[in-house]
Amino acid sequence: MYNIIFLIINLLGGLGLFLYGMKLMGDGLENAAGDKLKGIFDRITSNPVKGVLTGTIVTAIIQSSSATTVMVVGFVNAGLMNLYQATSVIMGANIGTTITAQLITFKFDAFAPVFLAIGAVMILFCNKRKVKEVGQIILGFGILFLGLKLMSSAMSPLKDSVFFTNLILKLEGHTILGLLIGMMMTAVLQSSSASTGILVALASTGSLPLTVAIPILLGNNIGTCVTALISSIGTSITAKKAAVIHLLFNLIGAVIFLIIPVTFLANIVLSISPDVGAEAIPRQIANAHTLFNVVNTLLLLPLIKYLVAFVNKIIPGEDEKDVPGVKYIDERLLETPAIAFGQTTNEIVRMGEKAKENLKVAMNSFLQGDEELIKVAYNNEKIINLLEHDITRYLVKLSNSDLGDEQRAELAAYFHVVNDIERIGDHAENIADLASERITKRLSFSPDAMNEIKGMFDYTISAVEMSIECFKSYNREKAAGIRGIEERIDSLEKELRASHIKRLNTGVCNAVVGTIFLDLISNLERIGDHSVNIAEIIYEN
Repeated sequence: MYNIIFLIINLLGGLGLFLYGMKLMGDGLENAAGDKLKGIFDRITSNPVKGVLTGTIVTAIIQSSSATTVMVVGFVNAGLMNLYQATSVIMGANIGTTITAQLITFKFDAFAPVFLAIGAVMILFCNKRKVKEVGQIILGFGILFLGLKLMSSAMSPLKDSVFFTNLILKLEGHTILGLLIGMMMTAVLQSSSASTGILVALASTGSLPLTVAIPILLGNNIGTCVTALISSIGTSITAKKAAVIHLLFNLIGAVIFLIIPVTFLANIVLSISPDVGAEAIPRQIANAHTLFNVVNTLLLLPLIKYLVAFVNKIIPGEDEKDVPGVKYIDERLLETPAIAFGQTTNEIVRMGEKAKENLKVAMNSFLQGDEELIKVAYNNEKIINLLEHDITRYLVKLSNSDLGDEQRAELAAYFHVVNDIERIGDHAENIADLASERITKRLSFSPDAMNEIKGMFDYTISAVEMSIECFKSYNREKAAGIRGIEERIDSLEKELRASHIKRLNTGVCNAVVGTIFLDLISNLERIGDHSVNIAEIIYEN
């Protein structure tokens, strides 16, 4: 009894180190990749081969197909990726996750203390962030192999256990049972890499034949879908479809491979890795894992449109269009801060575009005396306020994640940008209020006054457009140019005040009209100030 408890404790301890090492190494690789990781996703097109490559590369970097698939669900939920693109990326993620299994079959466990020492020194005694990130990768690598060695040592007594030997022999030929064991293992651990790591550790003791390991590997691939399925709860219909496609892809692959006799599959793997003995089985298991995912992808890649059509049949319906609220940011993306940061930029740009369009709507409602446009402006302002709340909340969460120094500095500026955009929205609402007052009181403005308002508005909307464009491209040179427009808006505001006072003195305009005119140009001037604030934040960072 004591031996069993000791075995379980050591196995769980080794598994914990293995998972932590894999996470540490993945985080280090992700931070080192930085904006390049975002760029990989940005280049996704409808070309399925590029989608597979994207999924493979990203999963190799972050060391988790579950994390990649959850990200894909997030992208689909945000409307940034269609089902066709998502399916190819998911296929690539399944290939990318086999890299971990290939990695751990190399005999690096003897060098684990060396990796631990080098990684710790780089993290503790080096000030440069890039060096620390490399140190994190090396330290994670060492912890991963230390965990693998501990798991192997914990399970080494099993090779002499008659009970365990008989149990393994009973699994021989019972493919479905092996499949179910693999599914349960991965569903509990939430990581197919961890499940494969346990198989490799067990195989290294000489206790696990290849013919028993293969069905368990197939089950591992199905079990890893649980994470994405859970993640899809509460998402859009399309995002749920993406999670189901992930499950279908692995289920179909498992069925195809189950039709083929396990001994035939084992012989194919043995032809790739012909070495014999207990030391060769871990490599054979890793090759079987890679073989399954590569062949499954090659078989199903040409059938993506049929997979999508089938899922559309079993989960009917489309997502609502133009739903108020955030579009690009998603809680799932916080697992990869570099991606989340890029999506936050897109969301703020979207908020800026919404504020700019609402400014146009509000001004047109004033110039045309259109009550329907006033209603549109008020509704848009509610959406802008909602975006401001959700983006700010997301920025707080993102600021607590592991970002690079440059991104962290930019993120601090993002809070101010969001606030300035929200204030532009408030001033647009003020203009809509003035339009409503003009209609209610049936006020008439002189042609000169209307022309002056239009002229000042043209400068103001240019300032807003330029500030949003500068933020989008983070262009410091363009940002410097907005100051000139804002100065022109300030001088216009003074000129228009003076000319309007003359009209009041000559009786061309009355006092009530004069008050609204002055309030209107004051709001336009304040919008110019907020536009230059956005530009200066970019210029100074």
